[in-house]
Amino acid sequence: MSDEIPEPDRIEGAPHPRETAALHGQHQAEDAFLDVVRGGRLHHGWMLTGPRGVGKATLAWRIARWMIADMPQGDAGLYIEPDTPEFRRIAALGEPRVLLCRRPWDDKTKKLRKQITVEEIRKLKTFFTMSAADGGWRVAIIDAMDDLNVPAQNALLKILEEPPEKVLFLMVCHQPGRLLPTIRSRCRELRLGALDPASLGSAMMDAGFAPDQDTEALASLSGGSVGEAVRLIADEGLVIYGNLIAILSAAPRLDRALIARMADACAGRGAEERYDLTLRLIALLLARLARTGATGAAPPAAVAGEAELLERLSPSVIAAQDWAQLAETSSARIGHGRLVNLDPAQVILDTFLAIDATARRQLQ
Repeated sequence: MSDEIPEPDRIEGAPHPRETAALHGQHQAEDAFLDVVRGGRLHHGWMLTGPRGVGKATLAWRIARWMIADMPQGDAGLYIEPDTPEFRRIAALGEPRVLLCRRPWDDKTKKLRKQITVEEIRKLKTFFTMSAADGGWRVAIIDAMDDLNVPAQNALLKILEEPPEKVLFLMVCHQPGRLLPTIRSRCRELRLGALDPASLGSAMMDAGFAPDQDTEALASLSGGSVGEAVRLIADEGLVIYGNLIAILSAAPRLDRALIARMADACAGRGAEERYDLTLRLIALLLARLARTGATGAAPPAAVAGEAELLERLSPSVIAAQDWAQLAETSSARIGHGRLVNLDPAQVILDTFLAIDATARRQLQ
């Protein structure tokens, strides 16, 4: 693939999952797949589910390499050496027995399409009508199922209902509940969980992002997702989150000047990514406030002073309910703001006004 065309399934600056040999923290899922194969019960359709950035695509490519290499047995599990022909061909997207389905590039707009369309699924059908030269397995990877529009889902369903022999679908899915129930019913699920701090740190090292921060705190803030952790570091997410904590530390008298600076940084041309990240971090902070009140203990602190703030503003189950309600209403308000194209700075200011009101209630 040309370097000029972005890959929707790659974290910028990191190796693509198909180029990644190691799998971190997901050996339970790998063992579950191997147990099924060894038991002679290999299903044709597998949905790899779990949070974004925890290794679902890495595992899918790991399975694909192992299948194309004729399923070698031994203590290495699904591991295939990077210097093998199968690994090199698949990494280069040059293996004729493996097909990748993902959001395509639009030559007219010079952008990635926002969805996987039915035309991409028809390519799968054509791929599976061709016989493998050696009579071996053929593998299709869909990354991600969440990108399929409804016609594409219906087209995929028809293939899943009558799959050709010796074909394997590996379908990366972040939110399976959004898919057609009939698709879910025809697939086996392989669930991957959030990475623990040690696995997150080693995965980030492999990806070329050595974390300077405490990996336990980073794992807590990123939800155990390598992708989210990398974005937090690359986009100054920890700095933004630290600013959020600093602003709320003054509750019930929030510093309007600090809020205005944060809002202004999210406005204007080129600030779209910062705006999105700031909103995600605000939603995360509200969720952590609700969790603290509900459990009676703050999660591992991501920045200095966070634990004390969470426990002060959310000291009870009643407070947790208040913060959870605010999280829900804020999400709806932000969604409405996007639909009507409200000024990002105003959305940030309005959100903080609601946070301030909720904080005041907890401290009365």
